[in-house]
Amino acid sequence: MHRWTLALLTAGLLATTATGCAGGTAAVSGAAVPGAADAGPRRTTGDPRETLALAEQLLIKECMEKQGHEYWVEPPRPDDVSTRFPYVVDDPAWAKARGYGTDLRRDREAEVRRNPNQRYFHSMPEKGRAALVSALNGARPQGLSARLPGGMQVSHSDQGCQAAAERELYSDLQAWFRATRVTDSLAGTRVGLVTNDKRYRAAVEPWARCMRDQGYTYPGPAEARAAATQPADPWPHAKEVRLASAEAACAASSGLSTVAKSLDTEYWDKLRRRYPQETADLARLKREALPRARAIVARGH
Repeated sequence: MHRWTLALLTAGLLATTATGCAGGTAAVSGAAVPGAADAGPRRTTGDPRETLALAEQLLIKECMEKQGHEYWVEPPRPDDVSTRFPYVVDDPAWAKARGYGTDLRRDREAEVRRNPNQRYFHSMPEKGRAALVSALNGARPQGLSARLPGGMQVSHSDQGCQAAAERELYSDLQAWFRATRVTDSLAGTRVGLVTNDKRYRAAVEPWARCMRDQGYTYPGPAEARAAATQPADPWPHAKEVRLASAEAACAASSGLSTVAKSLDTEYWDKLRRRYPQETADLARLKREALPRARAIVARGH
């Protein structure tokens, strides 16, 4: 699901809000905006996720154009390093080629600057921008709601082209909203549970010893990644690759990679049992939507 999160949008235009237990309201995500240009005829590899994402984008484009707006379809963005390796970089080939992926991040940032949807948005006067956001995400974050595992209440408009596309694709828009928001929240919860587990922390110790043997004194993978990706002066790519490659080698030799994967599976199974309706609904809605998505993609080519 794609989202515009433009800082220049006022809080009144943001499409999704979250209300915590104390009753405060904060913006969670804004209007949906693609991050790359429409590259002409679009093809999928047969991956259901790719087919569903493309179908949704095609429906949004059709809806926006009916209202007199321009809209360019974007391809799905690749996973960043924190999604691909939430615990430790453990793929030596990827580390050798990408380090911690800062080159990929810079490429994505450049794509956003070239994005035709962004250029179109910024070319409009203020009133035109407001109308565009409203057409895409609805005028107010009302109509859809879900309570996240931590107790936060999130809401979103059930109007606008984003909602219309999801309604056509998944039929039960409220169930889709609840299932996606809850399971997205569970993904972050799972990572926290793993990294705070005493078995994970114990496995980090031999990893850190292995890294010291290679000249790196980081207490854990998070600190190593932060050193390479968040300094005021970005590291040279070759230096980043050396650190990531050492991390990947130590992840294997220390057993940290195996422990992290085992714990990730364990906690995901526990969370799915704790929230059976949302995880089952998500799988069911995607399964039922796939034939519709294939037809939409075929029609859109």
